[in-house]
Amino acid sequence: MRYPEGGGLTAERRAFREGIRLQAGEGFAAGEKTVVIAKELRVSVRSVERWRRAWREGGMTALRSAGPANSPTVTDEQFAVLEEELGKGPSAHGFEDERWTLARVQAVIRRRLRVSLSVATVWRLLKRHGWSWQAPARRALERDEHAVEVEEGGVAAGKSLAAASGAWIVFEDEAGFSMTPPRARTWGRRGQTPVIRVRGRSRRRTSVAALCCYKPGEKSRLIHRPRTHLRLKGARKSFSWKDYRDLLVRAHIQLDGPIVVVWDNLNTHLAAGLKRYEAEHDWLTTVRLPPYAPDLNPVEAVWSLARRAMANTAFDTPDDLDRTLRRELRRIQLRPHLIDGCLTATGLAINPPTPP
Repeated sequence: MRYPEGGGLTAERRAFREGIRLQAGEGFAAGEKTVVIAKELRVSVRSVERWRRAWREGGMTALRSAGPANSPTVTDEQFAVLEEELGKGPSAHGFEDERWTLARVQAVIRRRLRVSLSVATVWRLLKRHGWSWQAPARRALERDEHAVEVEEGGVAAGKSLAAASGAWIVFEDEAGFSMTPPRARTWGRRGQTPVIRVRGRSRRRTSVAALCCYKPGEKSRLIHRPRTHLRLKGARKSFSWKDYRDLLVRAHIQLDGPIVVVWDNLNTHLAAGLKRYEAEHDWLTTVRLPPYAPDLNPVEAVWSLARRAMANTAFDTPDDLDRTLRRELRRIQLRPHLIDGCLTATGLAINPPTPP
């Protein structure tokens, strides 16, 4: 490697070149001609002439290395200031969209730190401090960050209740899957975009309601219930409150214990019939997530795992979709560590109750 990270020659390379110049200086002192010295050292005549002029003005000292070049750098203290500026977002610095590019970061460094760096140096600087090129996550403007940070929308209370009563804490969510698969990157010949042929007129969808179940000392569980959209006039295309009730009853039987259900503010979850059923059964307690906070629900990560495994899959019939979906959910069911990882992705933790 000619140049190390940060630019300039390595210490070994500087010492090697200094040795060549000192050999040339000895030839100057001996009265040798420029052409002879250039041939012996295998360097250009122009370089030897430049060294000779420096030798005449400063002697052998002028031929010694002056050390590494003083290229502009950003110290750790300056980078802390830069991170604070980048944390304000691109719009705070006059850019139209929320997208940091190397050129924009370069402009902020020049404007705030008064340091001029190349784009390549900016890339190395960000890489060295743990920054990377990422796709941002979307978050609703209506989300109450204070409610999420302080109380986690009642999730903390639900965890405390589950720990005190020895119940399972259960997160619920639902999602729809269509015949058109999600796209994922794949290798292909340059200039020829890979093509996946799908059913163009199929509107068939399958909805799935799933429960991620956690309890200290027990293996994590995944329980799900599919619902196929019937193409009939007047047929319901979503889960009713009775479907959710049946799913919770099924979870209560499989888990063999009381459950604390954490779910969002879907209007079906707030149905009067479901509230009445909860009041009549002491094994069931429901807790609501704060509005617009899907990142606190581990079931969202389950959907990501399923869709990632189904990416670029061309479904020929609705039965193919149902079969693949059941297989992927079954694969997650048989791997409790994946379900635990979905909980870890939310930042929440299910801690065992502390003894009195």
